[in-house]
Parts: sequence; C-alpha cells; structure tokens
Amino acid sequence: MSVGVDRSFNFCAGPAALPEAVLTQAREELLNWRQRGLSVMEMSHRSEEFVAIAEQAENSLRRLLDISDDYAVLFMQGGATMQFSAVPLNLLGGNGRADYVNTGQWSKKAIKEAARYADVKVVASSESTNFTTVPDFSGWECRADAAYCHYTPNETIGGVEFSFVPDLNVPLVADMSSTILSRPVDVSQFGLIYAGAQKNIGPAGLTVVIVRRDLLGNAHALTPSLLDYQFVADNDSMQNTPPTYSWYLAGLVFQWLLDRGGLKEQARTNEQKASALYDAIDNSSFYDNPVEPQSRSWMNVPFTLANPELDSLFLKKAEQRGLLNLKGHRSVGGMRASIYNAVEMEAVQALISFMYDFERECA
Repeated sequence: MSVGVDRSFNFCAGPAALPEAVLTQAREELLNWRQRGLSVMEMSHRSEEFVAIAEQAENSLRRLLDISDDYAVLFMQGGATMQFSAVPLNLLGGNGRADYVNTGQWSKKAIKEAARYADVKVVASSESTNFTTVPDFSGWECRADAAYCHYTPNETIGGVEFSFVPDLNVPLVADMSSTILSRPVDVSQFGLIYAGAQKNIGPAGLTVVIVRRDLLGNAHALTPSLLDYQFVADNDSMQNTPPTYSWYLAGLVFQWLLDRGGLKEQARTNEQKASALYDAIDNSSFYDNPVEPQSRSWMNVPFTLANPELDSLFLKKAEQRGLLNLKGHRSVGGMRASIYNAVEMEAVQALISFMYDFERECA
C-alpha cells in the first residue's frame, strides 16, 4: 500500500485496515457488479447471484484453513461478543460445566457472559501478572467432565498471544477474532472457532463460526433460533437477511489471501512485521512493551513512552505523518499498533521511522 492524498497507514485495532486491492475491486463493482446492473448491497440474499457470492466465500475460507467437511462454516451476525452467549447455549447440553482461561479483557467478558448460563471454572489466569503472560499449560486445572474449554488465543487489548494450542480431552473453543487468518491453523484441534470479521476478515457486521458438526443439535431449549448453530447451519446462514455486503467483502479478502500465496506466506510476512516493530521497541530506552517475549502478539503491539506526558504529542505528530489510530485502549493507555494482514511492511517501516525521529526530538 502506498500513502497518497486519500490513504494513510491505519493501525486501528478494529474496524481495521482492509487490503487496498480489495477496496479497489469493491469500488469498481460498487454500482454494477459483474455487469448485472446493480450493487451487491442491492441484491436479494436469496438471489442466484448472492448465493454464488456466499458459496465462493465459504469455499475460499475452507481452502485457506483446510477446513474439512466435518465442520460447518457459519456466517453470523452480532459480533464475537454475541458468541459469548451462543457458545454456552449451544455446547453445554445437559452438562452445565464449562472451563475458561483468563488472559485479558476479552477473556473476562466471555467468562462473565458464560457465567449466566454455566457453572464456569477459571482453570488458568494471568491476572497476577497484569495479563502480560500466558498461563503455563502445566498448571491448568481443567475438569475432565467439562462440556468445553474456552480461551482467547490473542488478546487484542493487552497484546498477549498463545504460542501453543492447548491439548485437551474436551472440545476446545477459541475466540480467534484478532488472530484468524494470520497464519495456518489446524482446525481439527478445535471443537469451535469464532471470529468477528473487523480485523482480518472484512468489515464489521459479520462473525465467522467454524464448528465441528458433532457438536451441533445440542442447543438449550431457550436458545434464540438465530443463535442456534444447528438452525443456522440448516439454513446456510441465511435464516434471515445476512449482512450481505460484509459477506461479499470477506470473500474478496479470502481470495486476496489465496492470491498472495495463502496463510503460510501471510505468516511469514506477519512474523517479519512484528519482529521489526518489537526490535525497534526493545532497542530503545524511550519505548517499552510490557509483555514477556514468548507471549507477544503478532497482531497487536502495545507500547508506552518513557514520559507519558508526551503521549498526546506523539499521536498528533504521528497523524501528521499519516500514521493513524495508534492510541492505546482506554483501559491500559499508552500506544497500540495493530498490524493485521492488510497492514503492509511499508506501514510498519513508516511507523518505526517516525518512532526513531520522535525519540531523537523528545528524549
């Protein structure tokens, strides 16, 4: 991506940057999709044209993640936060017990919501380290009779990421909102994966759910039909009008990733971006990242300045350089650079260059 009159480098945590090639294609097709004389936004979700768009998107996602037919792929609404309720409502069955791992703000929200429906046990937590680490797996106190175990592989706010997939004897549930499609994932290790779209998938309004088919059909009797995975699967995610344009754009993003070489190639790029930015932080006494190195996120890089009084000036000058949305989450302060798939190395290099210049001016 190149910064011009109309485009800056966007480090927003979500809704996040979209690939420029995808935005360009969407612009070209906005008024007249494939010479059909109408926009995707104007199509009936029941039309032959949109059904083809939806099927292509699912097929592309299956190719990217090598998703077998043992899993249903659902395109749902309500954001990942809606899944905090949908997961226990669908997976508890007659069990009532669910294990959760607490590694930050999004884990805590999932735990709080699940506790409305389940006997929730927090089997591991990094709260004692102020969520700067991932709990050592050897210390997890999992229950053999739990209906499932839920964790958040990447905490967007704290910038903490798991370097391993927990190996458990119960279905593993993962909120992959901020890490999905950043690298290959062995879907067969999971009972269920869910992800809000607005980070690595597409615009806000869509949530992808990948659920093992043997886990379908066990929803609580009071589960709203629109949250019942079996009902959604039976209706090909079109039980009501879906967010059609978000679904279309997600399909364009999936194809963009395939055209770039798939997730192995994307992982190589993402690792390089993260390494370069962490090196710049670690080699400076002016900037600091609080997360232990083995638990650092590839996608969300929080950092602080040695003098917090300079935060406002840093953000002002960054925007003047075309570097947007670097303010840290309100709950932790400081800065945060979200470097999702659509944030190219050029953007990271521009940020590093600015950080060096700002340090020279203000240190």
